[in-house]
Amino acid sequence: MSSLLDRITVNPKQYGGRPCLRGMRIRVSDVLDLLAASLSFEQILEEMPDLEMDDLKAALLYAARKLDHPVIAA
Repeated sequence: MSSLLDRITVNPKQYGGRPCLRGMRIRVSDVLDLLAASLSFEQILEEMPDLEMDDLKAALLYAARKLDHPVIAA
């Protein structure tokens, strides 16, 4: 699974350092927004032919890892 995360790139000169897919101008958040709008993986790949199925999986894995952090109760 860590190889999927290799598809996520962060470049301070591109979209203000927001995570993108394979150095392209497609942000992880763009993919997540499309999924939240009920588009299927297949529909997203049709709309964005430069993406691959593993890019979509990487975006989901990245988001899951970013959200999975410890919460310290006061």
